[in-house]
Amino acid sequence: MPTDVENWKSEVYGNEVRDRLFEFAEAGFDSIPDDERDAWFERFKWWGLYHQRNGQEGYFMLRIGTPNGVLEPGQLRVVGEIADEYARGPGTNPIFGGAYADFTTRQSIQLHWIELSDVPAIFEKLEANGLSTQQACGDSWRNIVGNPVAGKDGQEVVDAWPVIRELNETFKGNDDHANLPRKWKVSVTGSADGSGQGDINDLAFEPAYKAVGGGEGGVDNDGSEDAVGFNVRVGGGLSRNEPRLARDIDVWVPPEKVPAVAGGLSALFRDNGDREDRYNARIKFLVDEWGPEAVRETLQDEYVDFELETAGRDVREEYTYNTGSGERNDLIGVHDQKDGRNFVGLNVLVGRMGAGDVLELADLADEYGSGEVRLSQRQNVIVTDVPDDALDAFRDEPLLEHYSPSPSPFMRGSVACTGTEFCSLSIVETKNRQVRFARWLKANVDLPGGVDEFHIHLSGCTASCAQPQIADVSLRGMKTRKDGDPVEALDVGLGGGLGDEPGFARWVTQRVPADEVPGAIANLIEGFAAERDEDESFRAFVARHDDEELDALVEPKETDYEDPMLHNTKRTWYPYAENDAMEDAPPAPADD
Repeated sequence: MPTDVENWKSEVYGNEVRDRLFEFAEAGFDSIPDDERDAWFERFKWWGLYHQRNGQEGYFMLRIGTPNGVLEPGQLRVVGEIADEYARGPGTNPIFGGAYADFTTRQSIQLHWIELSDVPAIFEKLEANGLSTQQACGDSWRNIVGNPVAGKDGQEVVDAWPVIRELNETFKGNDDHANLPRKWKVSVTGSADGSGQGDINDLAFEPAYKAVGGGEGGVDNDGSEDAVGFNVRVGGGLSRNEPRLARDIDVWVPPEKVPAVAGGLSALFRDNGDREDRYNARIKFLVDEWGPEAVRETLQDEYVDFELETAGRDVREEYTYNTGSGERNDLIGVHDQKDGRNFVGLNVLVGRMGAGDVLELADLADEYGSGEVRLSQRQNVIVTDVPDDALDAFRDEPLLEHYSPSPSPFMRGSVACTGTEFCSLSIVETKNRQVRFARWLKANVDLPGGVDEFHIHLSGCTASCAQPQIADVSLRGMKTRKDGDPVEALDVGLGGGLGDEPGFARWVTQRVPADEVPGAIANLIEGFAAERDEDESFRAFVARHDDEELDALVEPKETDYEDPMLHNTKRTWYPYAENDAMEDAPPAPADD
């Protein structure tokens, strides 16, 4: 029997939702019938709108999809202007203020406190400037991710940016692929650093060489010429406490055939994914059931009209992104572009930037670069096209004191999801807490010599939006009791990361009161420093210890760290409000 969501989607979904959305925007939030709100909120997601949590009725999160994280000249300014004008509500964040933009782990942008009546004006401004919320959420193609500096990166094997653009143009708004069993996350990477994080996506195209026939120059020993293209992996993902790494289906595809293979696999999922159990509806479970060989066979027999090539020679052994060792664990700092200019990666702590800072960064991108800005999967921003003779002046700008190209490892490594501030799924407060964690660790803890990066990801629940399973230290929201009182707590996992040998964190310690987590991390790092073998990486250190040994190192400890959100923030209407009880929640915004 199809789920409620499938029944709702069968009535109205996809492109046709827009007209109804605009009708509700004109008539006002209260015009949505009470008994139909769950259905309409689910449908609105296809157009990038999530209704916020209990106590914030009538307010929405709006997600802007930016394929591969690319913001063309002028577009970041548009985002800042929309945030400043529309992303303000009855709650003010004590760290970030009243209006801000969140850069996500999928190279998108999220704005909060959006009122339904403002949606048509927001859409008009976005679309007039080449931006869109279409399919930023919902059961369809999500924002396509990859190496954010595709087309500019000096380490590129193949330029993935034209491929990503074509996929976006082909499948966004495409009715044949608009209603899938669940979300469909795609990564396309052309660089040799692994920054597309293909292993944790439903569908991944990764750079690879393939011998495709004789020719002169660039030939293998057998006389065949190496072409550059992509190997294909399917069925990765982190959510639901059942993470999977994408599986190799033994397919290599040249750039011009990527849309056909991607469309074939999307259609295979559309036709065979589970529509009776949303918890079992991701393609990772279909790959579990069928196996990679059957996926390839079905793709060949039913969904493409050409002979699939077997997998080529990959470059995974060169992957460094989010590995815990080597260079380019992220894209922070100054890096060479192909054209002799530079891209400069700036650390945005937990991915959140005030609206005023967004506008100032847009000014700086115009002044020192081409105006283009790109977003990474580590919630950071990259200013591209900066010439050598402008680097010093750019780095001296006061804004970069807050968004540094050379931050502390604890600031640099911090990633956090939305948390109970706005999300109905989260169990704990996250953004402000991770900011406080990072600041305390920076002031109180030293990493061992040679350890320049240390990733700590805080996710408010098992949905894993902060990608905790691929961090050095993984934090996941829970509840516990302390001194007889219920408090917010975190499970602690260790040793996750990607690269040539990707692996997920092992959850070794459960339900640590949130105010004791910084002390626990300090104890862990002290143990790592004392027991480390020479220049051993943290991931390698974790790998050679069993769970019991690691649990002993993660000893919770009270310190001078103070956590103002220790109470049950899920029971508040807004965690930072002076009067935060549900009965003090403001009414839905009045219709204009």
